[in-house]
Amino acid sequence: MDDPTGRRALSGSPIPDGLDASLVFVRHGESQFIVEGRFQGQADSPLSTAGREQAALVADRLARQHESPALPIPDGPLREIVHSPLGRTTETASAIASARSQAGTDDGAADPPVVRADPGFAEIGQGVWEGLHRDQITTRYAAELAAWRHAPAESWAPGGESLQMVAQRVRSALSTALGNLAGSDVGPNDDLVAGYRVAARRDPWSLIVGHDGVFKVTMLTLFDLPLERFWMWSFELCAITVVDIRGGRPILRAHNLSGHLAPRLDGTAIAERAAREASGAL
Repeated sequence: MDDPTGRRALSGSPIPDGLDASLVFVRHGESQFIVEGRFQGQADSPLSTAGREQAALVADRLARQHESPALPIPDGPLREIVHSPLGRTTETASAIASARSQAGTDDGAADPPVVRADPGFAEIGQGVWEGLHRDQITTRYAAELAAWRHAPAESWAPGGESLQMVAQRVRSALSTALGNLAGSDVGPNDDLVAGYRVAARRDPWSLIVGHDGVFKVTMLTLFDLPLERFWMWSFELCAITVVDIRGGRPILRAHNLSGHLAPRLDGTAIAERAAREASGAL
């Protein structure tokens, strides 16, 4: 569909026709900038102590994906662990790869999964806001911040990336990841409706470790939704989201699975997360 406003992700699906596969998304663990209440964007803030613990917890869960309650991930091979090149995502991806290797999770695969960085999944660049405390941004850039919160397809951080720019690189990164999942000889699946008993799926899948902002755009791209709906999605730190692809069509199978993080969830953490989300920070 033509979109003269430019508010949609680029037209046309990046999903290969007939593809049966799954994408699993994991946001990085808590970073030091999150602890300090600073906007991150593409600034390279390392994981905090809590962030490393979160990464270890999600890594352990993904290394035990079939233990009850099993994650809604296929039994097929993990083809790739793709991550943003920023430090906080690289460290989280490395923890996941290491845990799966130590657990022998990929022993049955013909080849171990490729681990690679893709700049297309880097966080949205936030220009002059990067590194500033959210209170500083609220004071100095009140109008720009309000516009970003209410009309993200039309406004963005001074010197930062527009959502249209991000959608272009996300589309390219998705096309590569999905193309690497294509070519499987696994037969078609009919489990489009959850809750029915079906045979174990042997579809291939890939894991993408990224950021809240870029994952919002990724979902809008996969589901062909307008960029102005950017704020409809929220990705929790080290939570698990699963998108199945059946016959080339995306299905949101699970979002923000976080039971594995229960040891770290408390009232303080929930309050801090709510304050950050309300600020519009990425």
